[in-house]
Amino acid sequence: MAHETYAITGASSNQRDATRALIICAVIAGGLAFDQLVPFWGQTLTSAGVWLLLWQWVRHAPREEKITLVSCVIYATLGECFLSLAWGLYDYRLGNVPAFVPPGHALLLMLGIILARRLPGWITWAAPALAAPFVLLLAATGADTFGVLLFAMLVICMAFNRSRKLYAVMFVLSLAMEIYGTWLGNWAWRSDVPWIALTTTNPPLAAGAFYCVLDLLVMTTLRRYRNRGVVEVAQGA
Repeated sequence: MAHETYAITGASSNQRDATRALIICAVIAGGLAFDQLVPFWGQTLTSAGVWLLLWQWVRHAPREEKITLVSCVIYATLGECFLSLAWGLYDYRLGNVPAFVPPGHALLLMLGIILARRLPGWITWAAPALAAPFVLLLAATGADTFGVLLFAMLVICMAFNRSRKLYAVMFVLSLAMEIYGTWLGNWAWRSDVPWIALTTTNPPLAAGAFYCVLDLLVMTTLRRYRNRGVVEVAQGA
């Protein structure tokens, strides 16, 4: 097992990971387009396809990978219900939380893990360093004052957890998905942030901070499982 927290146990083949990455990209890109372009059945069939893919993945995955995927779906479901339905930061086109969204978060996390294993170390601080000037510029102009808070969340996640490269990768991946999804019209961020006197864009440049918090919760859950296994082995010795 690699020393990074996000490195899931089990041998990793380049060909297998490349295939998985391509499938995830195709499912996310195609699913969002299908949801938007085909009225009712688009969302229904997209949800069925994403859940089927995730179920197949979980069914054949090692135990730690199962924990990662399942915990991600649970946290994502709770997060989406709060951020969209309760807080009202953004709205999906049908006013719901589409059933494909929570498992889609799990697939995006696995794509991030695959990429984080292979990308060079400089990506860890390059992503936030490049984003920071634009976050500050948008805040200074009043277009996205919420972005400073989101960017602070990203920095905190990276400062207090070993999976920094994963968070940097997810920050970039999630921004790409946010731009694509809002461009298609699958969801839209509100310009005035409810409850607090801040503004934001559609999507916020630092929206990936929410994904980093999600990944922090997932990785913390996985780490606790690993620590519990060590304790159980020690007690049984």
